[in-house]
Amino acid sequence: MEHAMVTRIETDYLVVGAGATAMAFVDTLLTESDATVVMVDRYHQPGGHWTVAYPYVRLHQPSVMYGVNSRPLGNGAVDSAGWNAGLYELAGASEICSYYDQIMRQTFLPSGRVSYFPMAEYDGAGRFHLTTSGDEYEVTVRRKVVDTTYQGVTVPAMQPPEFPVADGIHLVPPNRLPAVRAPYDRYVIVGAGKTGIDACLWLLEQGVDPAKLTWIMPRAPWLIDRRTVQPMPLRRPEEIVRDHMARHEAVMGAESVPDLFERLNAAGTVLRISADDRPTAFRCATVSRAELDQLRRIEHVVRLGRVKQITRTGIELDGGTVPTGPRALHVDCTADAIKQRPIVPIFQDGLITTQSVRVCQPVFSAALIAHVETAYGDDAEKNALCPVSQNPRTDADWLRFAISGNLEQLRWAGNAEIGHWLNTSRLQPNMAPPMPEDPALRAAYEQQAMALAEAQTAKLEELLLAHTARTGTGGTA
Repeated sequence: MEHAMVTRIETDYLVVGAGATAMAFVDTLLTESDATVVMVDRYHQPGGHWTVAYPYVRLHQPSVMYGVNSRPLGNGAVDSAGWNAGLYELAGASEICSYYDQIMRQTFLPSGRVSYFPMAEYDGAGRFHLTTSGDEYEVTVRRKVVDTTYQGVTVPAMQPPEFPVADGIHLVPPNRLPAVRAPYDRYVIVGAGKTGIDACLWLLEQGVDPAKLTWIMPRAPWLIDRRTVQPMPLRRPEEIVRDHMARHEAVMGAESVPDLFERLNAAGTVLRISADDRPTAFRCATVSRAELDQLRRIEHVVRLGRVKQITRTGIELDGGTVPTGPRALHVDCTADAIKQRPIVPIFQDGLITTQSVRVCQPVFSAALIAHVETAYGDDAEKNALCPVSQNPRTDADWLRFAISGNLEQLRWAGNAEIGHWLNTSRLQPNMAPPMPEDPALRAAYEQQAMALAEAQTAKLEELLLAHTARTGTGGTA
């Protein structure tokens, strides 16, 4: 058998992946240093999971907060129609893929400092091969390897269902929904995460009668009102202050984790689909109030745990069976998009492992990590500035999500350099009311904000500790 020639190349940074976090990292690296980069990615174009996501997927956060620092995504427009009306536009999959393609072709490659290898598998130890030609490469890395794949983002099209399905039963990933050309008697959505929500909303938008929908919801989710994550100027300073204080009062008045969520729900900080549910999941999914109204039209919601198998006549779940058959279309939305992986230091031994520094904001986190890499010295200092915040799954993780945000505020409060970078970063949404111009008033304002963050953090930690002791886990109530 003939062995392929090995091509040897040198670079400052070898970046494994060309998805959203990799693009945000490299963009900041190019802007803030003179480094050279080799990017190795298994897909045919940049964008990572977006290149295989279901075609009707949209961001759950405004486009103005997503992408890379050097180039806006979208036009900063406010939607005037549809269920997101009155809020900043949400880019869809095709727009996002085109955006990343333009960044690669119009910014990265013309810089002369990026070498991009699509359709390539990284073999470890600085080696990779092209899956089309088989050509092999060996990279000498002068500075660091950057692993942007550790979080393991997965979409339903990337894996088969985790449960057996009988012959004759129609089960598809969400990607296949737009290919449906004849109506089914029933549509069964399996999963209540962002993907399941999107599939339900898409079917309703296409005119499917909600009475024909069955939503299998193993764990009901707490959702974020998308109105509360709109940057200024759309969201007015007085609204931001009001929402912030409502959340603070809910936390400070809570006597337990269940009581906290009742108070947060009353304050509008988190939303639930059904008033009858006691949600136990939290994955940072957002909804508009109009979308929530649509989801509430679905009355046949199955709360019997996870699917064990689908037979020709029934869907067997942890807690019972519901009937089904060949005239139903089952949509598998169970892929765990963002896994809760063990935390590892971001900076260690010539390796950067990108993870979330700000919860549920992976692209902001990647850009910040690149900035810290270029601006600071040893790994200990860098890791102190970029502690990992684990992706949330349960209701109790909302408390960790809030604690992480408060600690971020406290950690960076006295760092003028980080403060300047945040103020000039497109991925740092303008979601704080303007600071007073007068230095004395400004100092007093900052001191008050720090005091509120410290008090809220202490209360959240107290609630979490009591909750863990009562339940024996850090999970649901």
